[in-house]
Amino acid sequence: MTPALRAKAIAICNEKIAKKGDSVGLSFYAFFANKNDDPELLMGAAEWWIRTHKLDHFEKAVRIRDTMASGL
Repeated sequence: MTPALRAKAIAICNEKIAKKGDSVGLSFYAFFANKNDDPELLMGAAEWWIRTHKLDHFEKAVRIRDTMASGL
């Protein structure tokens, strides 16, 4: 997970939480445009999400934000 993607993901989580509340869920695809223009970055996020943290496809944005903010 690159520092830039981590910051972007935290901002997106905060935005979704502000709009939809603490129970909103999202997948790592929420951090990317609808087209795959950076496969290496996408795979890095997928690795962090699936292999490293063993998260489900949809997770609570609060959990993702807090995990990323902690540096894990």
